[in-house]
Amino acid sequence: MFLENTVNQKEQFGWIEVICGSMFSGKTEELIRRLKRAQFAKQKVEIFKPAIDVRYDDEMVVSHDANEIRSTPVPAAANIPILADGCDVVGIDEAQFFDDEIVRICNDLANKGVRVIVAGLDMDFKGNPFGPMPYLMATAEYVTKVHAVCTRTGNLAQFSYRKTKSEDLVLLGETEEYEPLSRAAYYKATMREKIKTMKVNDAEEIRPKPKEPNA
Repeated sequence: MFLENTVNQKEQFGWIEVICGSMFSGKTEELIRRLKRAQFAKQKVEIFKPAIDVRYDDEMVVSHDANEIRSTPVPAAANIPILADGCDVVGIDEAQFFDDEIVRICNDLANKGVRVIVAGLDMDFKGNPFGPMPYLMATAEYVTKVHAVCTRTGNLAQFSYRKTKSEDLVLLGETEEYEPLSRAAYYKATMREKIKTMKVNDAEEIRPKPKEPNA
């Protein structure tokens, strides 16, 4: 259970909170909830997202449930420190799409007394750690892993299964491109895909050729 540490009077340091999980797990929803609470408390809040993410809106951070909060799109992590100057709280959505510089920047902000809240996919569509997310999770004070519901089993889902054939690591999409799967469902789905792509030799090709008679 995540307990918000909103009072930090003795230490002049902030902290990092990471919200991670699969597609459709409510990461952005939780990010927006925490940021709106900070805004309600009259704290100075800035929210950033990668400029490439324009699925719902050019400037708003929007969850799958249509909750939204105004943000600043940035092309690279290096743009964040200048724009976040004087903030109490900094929110960063879709952190997996940023370059590795995001890790240093988040830690620098926390060291200056800023509360940094980061949301992002912890695994890519192949089930591998995604971009800078594992490093952010390692250096964060708080890590919250949220889960979706598997579309095939109804169990908790932590994998983002890509339904299209694209092998690009970065592919923005929604339910037409991705579905959340449990470990068992993801394993079965990936095995089926491997079987489909296996090359099966024709029987004539694998039949042993008769030996040539000795001259």
